[in-house]
Amino acid sequence: ALAIESVMAALSAAVGPLFGGIMTTFLSWRYGFASELLIVIIILAMRNKIPDFEPTESKRDLDIAGAIISFIGLILFVLGILMLSEDATTSIVVIILGVIALAGFALFEIKRKRKGKVPLLDMDLFKDKNLRVGSIIILLSYIVMGGGLFVVSLFMQTVLNLNAFNTGLTTLPLTVGLLIFAAIAPSLTEKLNHKSLMAIGSIIAIIGCVILSYQFKINTTMLNLMPGMFILGSGIGFIMALSTDIALINIPDENQNNASGITTTGQTLGESMGTAIIGIILILGVMGGIANGVDTYAPEYSGNEQVHQDIFDYFEKVGNVDDIKSENSTVINIADTVIQDSMAFVMLVTAALMAIVFVLTFRLKDKKIKK
Repeated sequence: ALAIESVMAALSAAVGPLFGGIMTTFLSWRYGFASELLIVIIILAMRNKIPDFEPTESKRDLDIAGAIISFIGLILFVLGILMLSEDATTSIVVIILGVIALAGFALFEIKRKRKGKVPLLDMDLFKDKNLRVGSIIILLSYIVMGGGLFVVSLFMQTVLNLNAFNTGLTTLPLTVGLLIFAAIAPSLTEKLNHKSLMAIGSIIAIIGCVILSYQFKINTTMLNLMPGMFILGSGIGFIMALSTDIALINIPDENQNNASGITTTGQTLGESMGTAIIGIILILGVMGGIANGVDTYAPEYSGNEQVHQDIFDYFEKVGNVDDIKSENSTVINIADTVIQDSMAFVMLVTAALMAIVFVLTFRLKDKKIKK
């Protein structure tokens, strides 16, 4: 059941670009927001289908102060990451403030529990290794998926000049791979344990990232990217289907709601951070690609920071790659080098994140689930 829930969450994030692409290309982006309203109405209409559960606490036990502190901490932390590419100094200050707020939240919750009050988050839950490690794995996996979808979509629209629908179509193999392998993962736990399957998934995802790192060029087509996207999605499917399960496997029933909140926070935080972090990695890759391109095709300007900045500003303002193709061969060659180096750098960083996931799987303690 947890595998199905995890897969649905991952699929919704993966299908989003295709759904949004259809709306944007064939109707209007406004219909995308209208459809969200429709979904909310359906949820409200279906809420009575959910069985009622006896509340375990009263409304007076609600930790409002803790909710506010955690909200401030998470907002500052994510906002700081989003600002990194614009103002590094301010961004670091905001991130530090976010970390301080989250640390203050943790201390507040510990003191609240010692006073006999119900904490918003029971910090004692983090004593469970599987929950700690599993939550980090979930966070990293969603960073990879969210960031990967973002940077590939950016490439398809700005370099290949594709519309939103074709961009979503290119990311569809990732969704298909995720669906297939996430669906079969739970049945495979009868032969292999969770940690082994997640380790295998990490390796598959790394292979997908490495394959993709060689595919991004000025003349790349949609078909060039689809095999790597499918392999990446297949590996992530294994991880996402089983990570929540293994993270909560040792948590007592009375603490399941609290612990599931931690894993869900890892999912949403990972998606938010993925776009920001991978975006920053892309910018760093572009700067490295410019240096490499200038050294190779315009060595007389090697080390000239002003020329590098001028090229960066040019690429930042250019509409799409068709505008670059009208330039001379030197500019085209530098542009192709920038594209290859920056996108390869992004995919190798995502491969490194999946390598961390691979290592973390060995820290999990597996337990046979009773059928």
